[in-house]
Amino acid sequence: MRIHLINPNTSRAMTDKIAVTAREVAGPDADVVATCPEPGAGPAAVESHTDEAWAALVVAQQVAAAEAAGVGPADGGEPDGVGPADGYVVACFGDPGLDAARELTDGPVVGIAEAAMHVATLSGRTFAVVTTLSRTLGRARDLVRRYGFEDTCVAMYAADVPVLELEDAGSAAREKIAELCERAVRDDGADTVVLGCAGMTDLCADLTKRTGVPVIDGVAAAVGLVSGMVRMGVGTSKRDEYAPPPRLPAQVLRP
Repeated sequence: MRIHLINPNTSRAMTDKIAVTAREVAGPDADVVATCPEPGAGPAAVESHTDEAWAALVVAQQVAAAEAAGVGPADGGEPDGVGPADGYVVACFGDPGLDAARELTDGPVVGIAEAAMHVATLSGRTFAVVTTLSRTLGRARDLVRRYGFEDTCVAMYAADVPVLELEDAGSAAREKIAELCERAVRDDGADTVVLGCAGMTDLCADLTKRTGVPVIDGVAAAVGLVSGMVRMGVGTSKRDEYAPPPRLPAQVLRP
């Protein structure tokens, strides 16, 4: 099984970090290829609607390129020679380009926000979302409504830390996130907490211990769901909306 993990920002460090999580979840029988755009070919971080529009294009480009390429070795994440995957993960909490990606492949495509929210509701009756910047809460609310969890999501908090600050182990970002997770459990009665950024993937285990409730990382959730769907033989329906697009813009064909 080959799972293609797409980080639409240009941080190689974040891509490598989420790849570690993905490989732990996918298991020894799965090859995980983790890619991100080169600097200048995508957003440095997805922190605005403009960033998200660019990220959506990156996701479509990477899926289209993989589907068009011959199958190459799963070499740990280098984009050259990466061929079609059995399933794809969109590793950004806004789930940018998710619908476009589903048009471009027969295999399952899962976004990390979608996956985390679904897994959270299997683990408890209610959940809270803890994310990075307050300006991204609107998009998170949109996704809660899209996925049908308005009555299940009891709180949403932003730590007001930039995405890339999560890469700095000496920053106060991690403690702010932990405090908000505790607040969601204590004050809002959240049975579970959803982490609202792929860059938080390495915080999940510690936060679960600290809060006493399951803290859900979308990267792990999405990889688990995609790998399960592949084993079940469940792909993306091509009946109507997710049928192949009638045309591909040049920006997708030639990133």
